[in-house]
Amino acid sequence: MKKVNIGGVPEHFNLAWYLTLKNGEYKAEDINLRWHDYHGGTGAMNKALRSGEIDMAVILTEGIIKDIIDGNPSKIVQTFVETPLIWGIHVAADSEFNNVEDIKGTRAAISRYGSGSHLMAYINAKNHNWDLENDLNFEVIKNLDGAIRGLIEGKADYFMWEKFTTKPIVDDGIFRRIDNCPSPWPCFVIAVREDFIENDEEALKTILEIVNQTTAEFKSIPSIDKTIANRYEQELTDVQEWLSLTEWSQSVMNEKTINNVQDQLYNLNIIPKKVEYSKLIHKL
Repeated sequence: MKKVNIGGVPEHFNLAWYLTLKNGEYKAEDINLRWHDYHGGTGAMNKALRSGEIDMAVILTEGIIKDIIDGNPSKIVQTFVETPLIWGIHVAADSEFNNVEDIKGTRAAISRYGSGSHLMAYINAKNHNWDLENDLNFEVIKNLDGAIRGLIEGKADYFMWEKFTTKPIVDDGIFRRIDNCPSPWPCFVIAVREDFIENDEEALKTILEIVNQTTAEFKSIPSIDKTIANRYEQELTDVQEWLSLTEWSQSVMNEKTINNVQDQLYNLNIIPKKVEYSKLIHKL
């Protein structure tokens, strides 16, 4: 049986993987797919791909593109979630900050440099015409639990994370959301180490076929909204709103979209150069 390690964030976007694993669909194809939760998000998964700890990752588009350009030996093989990620901009519930202009020049909590929370702080700054040199400061907090401690203890001033994941923390009166910042591109892709693509392309195709079949039918699974609400401890109305806003993909990201991501990252000085489509994408 072929053993394959895959990483992702433990969030509702990845429920299709859990369902297919629970159903034993990979084992039926002689593949022992092992899922690993990465609470540290994109930065932690980039590190795991580089080290060979995982073969595949369901990862933020902007984060993996930056890291491939920086030398990560992986390629994007498919878009996983077609729609943008809606990033909530959060402050501590008792914070003096009430809007985005209030947090200009303060400290953003980020899981690590190169993570989505780091890169999206630049997008938010650009959206509001901030000075990228002087108006952005960062405090590394590792994960969501670290962000809660960081904001409560005053080590950082604001934190950007997926709106629906953090909504229960807002509802509990720990965070207050002062605005949203959607990513300007499809949010999640599937990235795979190049050596795995070269040596195990058939296994990779099988894995993608299985998960794609589930994501294509995901919204029509009976009581899927209740399943998500229970598993991720979210309000049913929030889950239903999220489902209405989210579309999965079963195809590879096109060159125009990839170029748009690179253009924006380059203009923000997040990447040192732009590369050819074939350096980032592998078409199966």
